[in-house]
Amino acid sequence: MELSHKISNCKECIYKSWVFKNLSEEELKTINQKKIEKFFRKGERICYEGDKITSFMYLQNGLVKLFKTELNTKEHIISIAKPKDFIGLLSIFSNTNHIYSITSIEDSTVCFVNLEIIKTFIKKNGVFALDFFEKISSVSDSVIKTRIDINTRQLRGRIAYILLFFTKHIYDSNNFALPISRKEVAELIDMSTENVIRVLSEFRKDRLIQIEGKNIEILDMNRLQKIYDLG
Repeated sequence: MELSHKISNCKECIYKSWVFKNLSEEELKTINQKKIEKFFRKGERICYEGDKITSFMYLQNGLVKLFKTELNTKEHIISIAKPKDFIGLLSIFSNTNHIYSITSIEDSTVCFVNLEIIKTFIKKNGVFALDFFEKISSVSDSVIKTRIDINTRQLRGRIAYILLFFTKHIYDSNNFALPISRKEVAELIDMSTENVIRVLSEFRKDRLIQIEGKNIEILDMNRLQKIYDLG
C-alpha cells in the first residue's frame, strides 16, 4: 500500500521540474497546499488503465513503467519514466480516463496535483502554459523516437538499445542493477523472453557485458554502441 506524505515547500523541492520555474509565489503556494505525495514500493500500481484522470502526476524519484494490457492479458510497455518526468501526460487533456497503467519498477515517490489546479494555471499564466505544453510535446516526441529506435532494429540492436538506455539515461554508470525482468524487457522491445535471454547470454559470451543475476556491467561500450548503430 502506498504511503502518503508531504514535503515542506514546493519552492524548495529539489525535485522541482523546470516547467514550474514560471509559476508565481502564489501559484506555488497553492500547489504546496493542495498536492499529495505518495510513496510506492517496487511493483505497486500507481494507476490503472481506465481509471478516471483526476490528477497531474510528477515523478519525484524512482522509476515507473507505462504499459497497456492487451486482450490476451499480455502487457505492452510503452515507456519507462525517470525522476522529474511527468507521468500520465499523454492522455491528460485528450481523455477523461487513463489509456494505460503505471507501475513502479523501483521504490518511487509521486506528487499528485489536482488537474483542475493545473488547468487554472494554464488559463491564467501564459508562460507556464507554454512551458507545460512544450513538456507534453517533448514526452510525445520521446515516446515516438523510442518506438522508432526499437522497431527499426533487429533483436541484437534492440537489446543494445535497452542496455544503453539504462547505462546512459537512467543510471549514468556502466554498472547497474536492471530494474525490470527479462520478461519486461521482452514486453518493451516486442520480442520473446526466450530471445532476450539468448541475446544477453551471447553478449556475455562475447565479453560485451558481465551478468550476475540482475546486476549488469558494460564491458565494451564501443562495441555495444556499434551493435545499436548498425541495428
